[in-house]
Amino acid sequence: MYNLVQHRKKYYLISLILIIVSFALMAYSMATVGTPFRLSIDFTGGVYWEFALGQETQPGEVRDIFLAKGLTDTAVTTIGDEGNRLQARLKEVTPEVKAEIEQELGAQFGGIETLQYRNVGPSVGSEVTRTALIAVLFTSIAIVGWIVFAFRHVAHPLRFGISAVIAMLHDVVVTAGFGALLGILVGYEVDALFLTALLTVLGFSVQDTIVVFDRIRENSRRHMGEDFETITNRSLLETMGRSLTTQLNAFFIMVAILLFGGDTIKPFIAVLLVGMITGSYSSIFNATPLLVTWENWAAKRARERAKMAAAA
Repeated sequence: MYNLVQHRKKYYLISLILIIVSFALMAYSMATVGTPFRLSIDFTGGVYWEFALGQETQPGEVRDIFLAKGLTDTAVTTIGDEGNRLQARLKEVTPEVKAEIEQELGAQFGGIETLQYRNVGPSVGSEVTRTALIAVLFTSIAIVGWIVFAFRHVAHPLRFGISAVIAMLHDVVVTAGFGALLGILVGYEVDALFLTALLTVLGFSVQDTIVVFDRIRENSRRHMGEDFETITNRSLLETMGRSLTTQLNAFFIMVAILLFGGDTIKPFIAVLLVGMITGSYSSIFNATPLLVTWENWAAKRARERAKMAAAA
């Protein structure tokens, strides 16, 4: 049986490098734009523009005109069943730029009539962001509590809960770092979907980790004569095939969306894909090896105390 857990120090080193790079990227973004990520109008506010064109068209074709003016975070959607009535959310622009966009839209789509044009506040304010962070905190506490209860018949159930949360936070940091990297390289600005991707990564990470932990609980009963490291390694190998199969199915779908999907959803899918990859990695190479490291450290401390007691 291949000993996957014995290389845990290498796994920890890879994770440490990813975390350091992620924080460095967010620090660089903070130094250059004032925030850990480039923020879209969902966070900063901007302009709401509702207009009717002379012919039906696709939102992507309309958005291309805004992109040509450097308004990369513009969101364009249709209104109602009429394909010629659309709405756009974009950053505030000068009257000259607005006039240029109107002229190009009218020339390309058979005329334009502005129905509304007004400044709007952020759809995702600081209160929503703060609530999301609080939700992550309470989720972490709830996960620890639930795992302690579910694994109460296993020795040291608290270790299972804390290890799962550490792996989960690792995934959030790396995913956030990727969001900062996209902002630096291609000017990606995080929006409400970015928060959705982070919360989705949380759930995925914990789910995959608990699958492995549950097998450790079962094998602890079946192989009571084996040491803990052997049991955890056996459990990892037994669940890896199932985990990879499930994850690859999701990965293939997301890659297909990245290749053939709309431009507005691609950043969300890219962030989600990276988050699920790092979640798969941490479930196998972080959460379970952490249990082994903790167990070995506790056993070593117990032996040292026993020796000191015997010497006394």
